[in-house]
Amino acid sequence: MVLVHGAGMNRSVWQLQTRFFAHHGYRVAAVDLPGHGRSDGPALDSMSALGAWVGDVIKALDLSPAHVIGHSMGTYVALEAAAGHSKHIRSLVLIGTAAAMPVHPELLHAAARDVEHASRLMSSWGFGPRAHIGRHAAPGMWLIGGSTALLDTSRPDSLGVDLAMCNAYNGATSAAAEVSCPVSFVLGSLDKMTPVRRAAALIEACSDSHVVTVQGVGHMIPIEAPDATRDSILNALRPFEH
Repeated sequence: MVLVHGAGMNRSVWQLQTRFFAHHGYRVAAVDLPGHGRSDGPALDSMSALGAWVGDVIKALDLSPAHVIGHSMGTYVALEAAAGHSKHIRSLVLIGTAAAMPVHPELLHAAARDVEHASRLMSSWGFGPRAHIGRHAAPGMWLIGGSTALLDTSRPDSLGVDLAMCNAYNGATSAAAEVSCPVSFVLGSLDKMTPVRRAAALIEACSDSHVVTVQGVGHMIPIEAPDATRDSILNALRPFEH
């Protein structure tokens, strides 16, 4: 299993899922994309290049054929990986995605010049209403504060590149049409960054798709609804169990 994070983030967004799957029979690799977390940069500025990078990671770690799980920008990376490395990918789980991801001009500007401002915009827009009054799985922790702290660690040349790439990318539906493996969509009913309705064309482009809508959550589904995310992934992978 390979898990791919979204713009400006790193492998730690999956910490509430990776331990579970590692203890339930899966080899799990939550990756830091180039220029993120502990991966050396520069950040790649092409979804197809990132997809090829993930394909190379799968081969280098001997994980083929892998289940690839992506969140937000990571869903596009997963699609590109599956389109270009079909024999190495067994299934996809796409969390918080849409056929296009336009980024607000203020956020684009901030991401390239003022990471702290950008991180606060992303965290405010990214979570559903309940997350604004607590609701963290761990007592004493704050969802929005944790997200902001994580995004604050982003390098300006990574976050800005990521969001500009998301804004410009128009190849999601064509990549999805080339994907032959099963694809599961996990969408947040209150997602303002990738609204559920904007996933319709992407879902239709996939030849074998299944959709789960998580009620009451926004875009940051893996950390906002960790149990629902885990269960959705588990259900998507269950048909492959022997």
